[in-house]
Amino acid sequence: MKKSKVMGHIFAIITILVWGSCFVLTKNLLVDFTPIQIIPLRMGLAYVTLWVLRPKTLKLPWKDELMFILIGITGGSFYFYLQNTALDHTYAANVSILVAMSPILTVLLAQLFSRNNERLGKYVYIGAVIAIAGVVLVVLNGQMSFHLSPIGDLLALAAALMWAVYSILIKKYTEQYDNFIVTRRVFLWAFLTAVPLMLLTDGMPDLAPLFTQPKVLISWLFLGVMGNAVCFAIWNIAFKALGVVVTNNYLYASPFVTVVVGWLLLDEKISWMSILGAVLITLGVIFANKSTEK
Repeated sequence: MKKSKVMGHIFAIITILVWGSCFVLTKNLLVDFTPIQIIPLRMGLAYVTLWVLRPKTLKLPWKDELMFILIGITGGSFYFYLQNTALDHTYAANVSILVAMSPILTVLLAQLFSRNNERLGKYVYIGAVIAIAGVVLVVLNGQMSFHLSPIGDLLALAAALMWAVYSILIKKYTEQYDNFIVTRRVFLWAFLTAVPLMLLTDGMPDLAPLFTQPKVLISWLFLGVMGNAVCFAIWNIAFKALGVVVTNNYLYASPFVTVVVGWLLLDEKISWMSILGAVLITLGVIFANKSTEK
């Protein structure tokens, strides 16, 4: 296996470990901020962080700039807006399971719209079924109940579709431009489109808790710097090295990481059902990657 692919797998695993932790740390911010207010706080910090890491400008043709607006919406502002709003209309378990559908949606979109189709086979679909079954077991975590809520469930599915679209669109630009600058541009438009959403819904937040409560400040810094700036950048590197389908397969593992972090930090219970789910997710990712890696 080429060194670039090895690094791609490593970056994808690191990202999933961090993103799985983000759900737990977000709870610290939800005490003082609404889900919608958290979005521009994270996007703004991520943008500033990437400016510090890579202080270079990027002049784009207007067609590419318009595309980056769309990418910032699908992978940033509207993705998180739909996901957070879904939580207000349905159960967290429903949202976790439906958002975890984004890898299989990415497979379908890649086959329909991607010019450089990634080589896929039956193992991708077999792996997806196994991994989704594992996600369901992890999310339910021993609670054998699943309730449908049409509005919230559709919003969660729309969020999954948004991420799949983002994955397809961003791939081209990770190969064409400097990855850190590309990611920074995404956060610029994610921030600029998230602010109007925030003002129209919940209004300006009181920023005092960020500077008076250490737990809130640390959580915000982790979410913005690690969860957004660093991990989106290395995730895009994984896209370039592995392709969007293989990279997005790692998203199946995110719910289990969240369960484990909740167990470690919040003393939340973890069941044998979740452990079995983790095994299925691992097998599913192995199967899904079997026919996509060269």
